[in-house]
Amino acid sequence: MAQLRHCGHPPSNLPERIPGRVWLTPPGVQPTFRGRNALPARTFRDRARPEGSLITEVLPLPQPPPPQPGGPKPKILEGVKSIVAVASGKGGVGKSTVATNLALALAGDGSSVGLMDADIYGPSIPLMLGINKPPSVTPERKLIPLERFGLKLVSMGFLTNDDSPIIWRGPMVHGIVQQFLSDVLWGDLDYLIIDLPPGTGDAQLTLTQVAPLSGAVIVTTPQDVALLDARKGLRMFEQVNVKVLGIVENMSTFVCPHCGKQTDIFSTGGGEQCAAELGVPFLGRIPIDPAIRECGDTGKPIVAARPEHAVSKAFAGIARGLVGPLEEIRQATPLDLPLIR
Repeated sequence: MAQLRHCGHPPSNLPERIPGRVWLTPPGVQPTFRGRNALPARTFRDRARPEGSLITEVLPLPQPPPPQPGGPKPKILEGVKSIVAVASGKGGVGKSTVATNLALALAGDGSSVGLMDADIYGPSIPLMLGINKPPSVTPERKLIPLERFGLKLVSMGFLTNDDSPIIWRGPMVHGIVQQFLSDVLWGDLDYLIIDLPPGTGDAQLTLTQVAPLSGAVIVTTPQDVALLDARKGLRMFEQVNVKVLGIVENMSTFVCPHCGKQTDIFSTGGGEQCAAELGVPFLGRIPIDPAIRECGDTGKPIVAARPEHAVSKAFAGIARGLVGPLEEIRQATPLDLPLIR
């Protein structure tokens, strides 16, 4: 299946253009596009067309104006004081839940906070925050973030249908992450929390190369298999010269609501031990609690729905633990792009 991109013009070597934002690639023809500002496109087989045909649907993203010769290069996120990536070495550890509630905890203390969902393949922020509609676009072709619970939000989920899979290779992921950074009107923020996809792939590399990150938070569960991948994620940030702000141990224990007995379903203490071994701060533990799932599924995360809950207080403690180090980083050195060693 061909990887296609849209640059504001139809493919230069294709005779047929379907009305709207859809083009047909005849069997055996490799499409060519012209223009330097390419946008990602979803590509899928059209079963109604001859075998081998491809349909390309261009995402409804704004195309930035071409740069002016000799003009200044636009700065990325210049109104944001601190930019924090929330990452995990593997999926299923509750990274998006931590990122969302961490952002809400920071906003709850009076800070202006944005949440960027960079988990391109599996965006879950729209469900967790109960909002899913296309963002508005300015005449200058910039995206206006949606707002919910005081957070400014951008997610790939706002641009696709709920059940539409994202089947993209590296250059497409690079393009959308870069647009979320440079073509969104984030405005002045105290904190921008970026929810990364799990692992150490294209989105992570793009972000560390393009965004002036203040630091990264690693989310893990306590069992050994998760800690192994957490170490890999931490080493990745070290290699690209991004400071690791600490480790959060999620799903650390379960307390039965009926008898009060504590059960360590995924073990406990592994995140703290990993932080000590690697010489990074341990930020705190988040227990397993049905209220986290219940609130997230209804579109109102626990920090927003039940701020007095013990889990919400745990998130608030982690957020407060980040404020001091982030302020020290901001005061010590201006934000600059990390260098890959």
